[in-house]
Amino acid sequence: MGAAILSTTVAGEDQTSPLGRPAGSGGSTAPPARPLPSAEEASVLPARWSLRKVGKGRPICCFALERPWLRRFPLPTLEEGHHWGDDRVAGLKDQERQKGGGIFCSIRTRWWASEEVLIKVHACGVNPVETYIRSGTYSRKPTLPYTPGTDVAGVIESVGDGVSAFKKGDRVFCSSTVSGGYAEFAVAADHTVYALPEKLDFRQGAALGIPYFTACRALFHSARARAGESVLVHGASGGVGLATCQIARAHGLKVLGTAGSEEGKKLVLQNGAHEVFDHKEANYIDKIKQSVGDKGVDVVVEMLANVNLNNDLKLLSRGGRVIVVGCRGSIEMNPRDTMGKETSIIGVSLFSSTKEEFQQFAGILQAGMEKGWVKPVIGSEYPLEKAVQAHEDIIHRSGKTGKMILLLR
Repeated sequence: MGAAILSTTVAGEDQTSPLGRPAGSGGSTAPPARPLPSAEEASVLPARWSLRKVGKGRPICCFALERPWLRRFPLPTLEEGHHWGDDRVAGLKDQERQKGGGIFCSIRTRWWASEEVLIKVHACGVNPVETYIRSGTYSRKPTLPYTPGTDVAGVIESVGDGVSAFKKGDRVFCSSTVSGGYAEFAVAADHTVYALPEKLDFRQGAALGIPYFTACRALFHSARARAGESVLVHGASGGVGLATCQIARAHGLKVLGTAGSEEGKKLVLQNGAHEVFDHKEANYIDKIKQSVGDKGVDVVVEMLANVNLNNDLKLLSRGGRVIVVGCRGSIEMNPRDTMGKETSIIGVSLFSSTKEEFQQFAGILQAGMEKGWVKPVIGSEYPLEKAVQAHEDIIHRSGKTGKMILLLR
């Protein structure tokens, strides 16, 4: 089955009419290309349903950023679905079809490759990076139109001929997708798909991908953290922060965390931190210094470097490392602050990981799930049609706790 997909188009629209006809062949005229929106513009743009082509040119219903030049196209009728060469169009309520609206439109198709799987999505995690890509401000520019979402959890619907590790009906989660995860169905390469234990539900499965794999890369690849060292998770109550606390504690590190609310501080302590500090207090850096003493902190895993980097450098031990996981702007700093103690600032990019590194991280997490210390914490939950609101909330809502999730089923 094909799927309804939340497709974020951040530049000029696809040069194809809504019924899959090339522009100029009759019907709608393709709109002109437009410059990328600013982050502010993208944050307030509403979203609408439209049509685009996926895979072998089969059009499906999807969610797209509205532009002043983009009109709302009606959803396809059953007859149009047959005309396109598909077996059927499903998932539409009659009244929604009559309105030209609706949420989901599934079209039978087969377009995944030999070593890919088709997943019936039950939940998909929401990550800040998806809002950066949507706004056009991220360094990695996807091919348009773009469907967000990597952290999918669901059930295998079908597998390619070259897939032997999975079969239809298997419960799985992903570290990446080919087609995007804000959808009823998603395609993923088999090496990015992992078995989801029965002890975790699909919401928790959707919280594993980017948060837990990023935490593994930050701690073990970037920081080279070792048992007995100390780590400060600066911004520990979110998805990546809680994952980092759990993994670090399980591997013998002394874990300090910060949060901005009482609920957040409680969660951080419940998920592996030995101590927690309120980063909204004016003197919280002094409290951390008092706790760690003259030695300082061996590793800081930083979620908001444009705000905290200078303070992080002052907290480090000799040879300490600041691992930058998140940053939403620039910051002025003095390089001399790294010289006296020969400290390092290291950035993290999860998708720079090799297949072998992903498998290593997956092994760590599978062991943690079996032993019970990998326990994803779920925060806000949204239906797919509220994905735009989820994007606004993940950036602008302070005091976030746990992983933000889109629920499909």
